[in-house]
Amino acid sequence: MKKIALVGIFSALVTIAGTARAQQMDVAFGMGTVSAPATKINSQGFPLPSLRGGAYPSFSGDFIFYKGQVGINGEVAWRASRSFYAGDPTQPYRPLFYDFNGIWTRRYGRVSPEAMAGIGAESIRIYTSISCGFSGCTNYVSSNHFMGHFGGGLKLYVSGNFFVRPEAQLYLVRNNIEFSSGRAARYGISIGYTMGGGLKY
Repeated sequence: MKKIALVGIFSALVTIAGTARAQQMDVAFGMGTVSAPATKINSQGFPLPSLRGGAYPSFSGDFIFYKGQVGINGEVAWRASRSFYAGDPTQPYRPLFYDFNGIWTRRYGRVSPEAMAGIGAESIRIYTSISCGFSGCTNYVSSNHFMGHFGGGLKLYVSGNFFVRPEAQLYLVRNNIEFSSGRAARYGISIGYTMGGGLKY
């Protein structure tokens, strides 16, 4: 699913950007971590682990098409290493988040704040022995949950159209019964490049 999300996001952005040279497109790669409420015990006495911790690589892209300020955005982030569910080494898993958003941004010289909101999904990959189905063989099963997403960042143009962007994302996951909370926040920093938009520095 991670590969499908990446291909979908960037294929759409490249296609749109190719047809509208006056508009702006940003692509970025980042690294961050996730903060979430602590582990808790459910009503049956079983521990529900927290989503907090771990390194999360991310890819993102946006296409700004309305008055140089409003557009669409897509991003995907996943835990770089597997974790053990409730500390059980027989249950390795890896969270993945992907989302599609409306985005607002505005340039002030070399600084460009941005804010976004949209929808997406949390995909929890639980690793198992290899299993095969109609679409092929995998070594995991997925538990997927719809989520709302809010985020923001500050692009700082350090050289030409290259930027560094501190950023924060809030995930509101529906029926996130495997974990202690349906709320998680990802904080990180991305390095990216802006194409188009008439940027002159």
